[in-house]
Amino acid sequence: MQWLEIIILLLAGIIFFNYAGYAIIAGIIAKLSAQKKPAVDTIYQPKLSFIVAAYNEEDIIEDKILNTLALDYPANKIELLFITDGSTDRTNEIISRYSQVKLLFQPERKGKSAALNRVVESASHEILVFSDANTFLNPEALGLMMQHYADPRTGGVSGEKKVKSLAKSNANSEGLYWKYESLLKKIDSAFYSLVGAAGELFSVRKSLYIPVAENVLLDDFVISMRVVTKGFKVKYEPAAYGAELGSAGISEEEKRKVRIAMGGFQAMKEFRHLYRFWKTPRLSYLYISHRVLRWAVTPFCLPLLLIINIITVIMGTSPLFVVLLAAQLLFYLSALIGYGLYKKGIKISIFNICYYFVFMNISVIKGFIKYLDRKNVVSGAWEKSKREMSQTHSGLKQF
Repeated sequence: MQWLEIIILLLAGIIFFNYAGYAIIAGIIAKLSAQKKPAVDTIYQPKLSFIVAAYNEEDIIEDKILNTLALDYPANKIELLFITDGSTDRTNEIISRYSQVKLLFQPERKGKSAALNRVVESASHEILVFSDANTFLNPEALGLMMQHYADPRTGGVSGEKKVKSLAKSNANSEGLYWKYESLLKKIDSAFYSLVGAAGELFSVRKSLYIPVAENVLLDDFVISMRVVTKGFKVKYEPAAYGAELGSAGISEEEKRKVRIAMGGFQAMKEFRHLYRFWKTPRLSYLYISHRVLRWAVTPFCLPLLLIINIITVIMGTSPLFVVLLAAQLLFYLSALIGYGLYKKGIKISIFNICYYFVFMNISVIKGFIKYLDRKNVVSGAWEKSKREMSQTHSGLKQF
């Protein structure tokens, strides 16, 4: 009996450490070891290549162009590169109306990773800024990001992802989740470096860019992690943000989460050298704690914890484990209520959070199952998730 109770405590400890414990430890160490930060050159404005990979984005691409042209950065220092390989709608026609934008297109669609490799070859400047077609930046974003490159140790800079909530969507929970992730990114950056950037808005030095295999699913994560493994830092600039609307329904969000999980398992193979934590202790600590546990361990710990806890209570155990089981059952009941409220278009934060947490971890397990079938990771040309159709530049510029 005692060994089951030990397993329960171990599983609960892993879950807590993954979602909060590691960040608490990293935050304390970062504060204790913090050194005086060098003055930031706020007027440092290097030339940059602004890259957007788009596939059949006729509904949003013009708003994206207008948003990009309105960014507060010297126009003579920005090269705008939009690559639309495989697009069959009016995306190319719309982009062609704007002489400031260089359009790259080929009829064959090989996926986003292949498109990025091709467009980077055409980029003229040392700093590469990547942004999604359905993401809108605040005017100051580029200036805030570029100032970090005055430090030669900076290999990349990531902005913040913001998700706008709309009625009858899961965007409210998604937005809360990204606020939580933003807090973790601040801690990671202060402790050492970001361990993976969000594709909505991130940048790297072209000299550090390594072409990504065409079947890579998490190109943004892989590109930014390769920068860090070279000994450079990826900084976090929360005042520069990319805003977008949430997925158009939970089924669309599930597709995205499953693909991210598949990409996570795929990336774990490439970065397995980071398990040798004695070589890069801070980087390995963040990567294993924030990423590996989140993708490969915690989602499986959750059902195991519940099952083993039920067994111990049936067999007879101390009040501590009875309380722990009651807490779990209350949590999953709240998640079930959250699902029911979501189906009715009702948003009550505590229930939405519980539901979204369970939904995310189920999606990871589904992603793992799909990853085991290798035919699902032979191509990077994945089906994109649909966003709310009402998304417009005017609707998101005031966030």
